[in-house]
Amino acid sequence: MMQIAALQEHLRGQGGNAAHVSRVLRQWLNALPQDAGKRRIEDYLPLRLRQDLPLFEQHLHSLVTVHSRHSAEDGSQRLLLSLTDGQQIEAVLLPRGGLCVSTQVGCAVGCVFCMTGRGGLVRQVGSAEIVAQVALARQIQPVRRVVFMGMGEPAHNLEAVMEAITLLGNEGNIGHKDLVFSTVGDARVFERLPQGPVRPALALSLHSCFDERRRQLLPKAPPLSVAELIAAAELYARSTGYPVQYQWTLLQGINDGDDELEALATLLAGKHAMMNFIPWNAIDGMPYQRPSWERAAQMANVLNRRGILTRLRRSAGQDVDGGCGQLRARAEPHRKHRNAP
Repeated sequence: MMQIAALQEHLRGQGGNAAHVSRVLRQWLNALPQDAGKRRIEDYLPLRLRQDLPLFEQHLHSLVTVHSRHSAEDGSQRLLLSLTDGQQIEAVLLPRGGLCVSTQVGCAVGCVFCMTGRGGLVRQVGSAEIVAQVALARQIQPVRRVVFMGMGEPAHNLEAVMEAITLLGNEGNIGHKDLVFSTVGDARVFERLPQGPVRPALALSLHSCFDERRRQLLPKAPPLSVAELIAAAELYARSTGYPVQYQWTLLQGINDGDDELEALATLLAGKHAMMNFIPWNAIDGMPYQRPSWERAAQMANVLNRRGILTRLRRSAGQDVDGGCGQLRARAEPHRKHRNAP
């Protein structure tokens, strides 16, 4: 498990100062050759560091490699990626310059409607492995927005994720509001996010306004009440100026009722918030169904009329198992799960 700090320490050990280290990592993150730019590398980097660069670049490119690519009809791509120890994660190239990255191999939260957590947590993904997903993706397409919504719960790998966010925000040419930290809600997140030099946007997986129902859907989430989560998220939103992006997987007959709508309208009234409704993406062996698109659209319309900015999202990459909740480490042959609109 490779961390950014180890990469920086290695470069300093080769005679690099802060500016040299920044330059080398910035070129890598932006998928640029080390000799690209107006200044000749011979006039800038010390000799020992220049001599070490070929091996160092090989190391960088080996952190995350493509095992297989699966292109979806909407232009997105699911990438099955191999790590140096043989473990695998998934990332999703999204339309319009987005990238969804993984922060853990597996997940310990165990959301009952999500494939990623069915096998539990295998290991953390190092901060260098997280940003390597961005560097690799940029070899395929431009990346202007990174969402930490792939495999894993970022709050359970908090320091590595924040280290990755700091490097991407400072050297990766990505706006801070375009780095989106997604979580089920953890007190450590609300303490840590405001302290960093790069403060990302916050996405909070809510899924229900009722504490008992939410505990059933997210059995291993921290024991914060919905009211506590929304209050903490609102404080962060007001401090950054970025609205909280509430995530809600719609499950027919479970969290798509009028009781949830009324509670949402009350809880989010006047809040700096955006609600994202995401009809559940089908997964073999799970006993759930998505509501009709008409019902989902009706729910979004009700909230918009009540003053809660609400979007109804079609998850990218559903036809290649790249949609929300469908990601998992797998080397078996691809199997399609299509959803009717």
